[in-house]
Amino acid sequence: MAVPFRRTSKTAKRQRRTHIKLSVPGMVACPNCGEMKLAHRVCKECGTYKGKEVVNK
Repeated sequence: MAVPFRRTSKTAKRQRRTHIKLSVPGMVACPNCGEMKLAHRVCKECGTYKGKEVVNK
């Protein structure tokens, strides 16, 4: 059974895992009310999408 000759250092371990992280969703400001919303989705605050009212609140 293979056993590592030396212990993996913290730096080497962290460099190997740099790509393992959470990604931030694409947020944009709503042109109607200014609230932050997910891109290409209806605004949860005012219910508009592409300048048109889609959901009545």
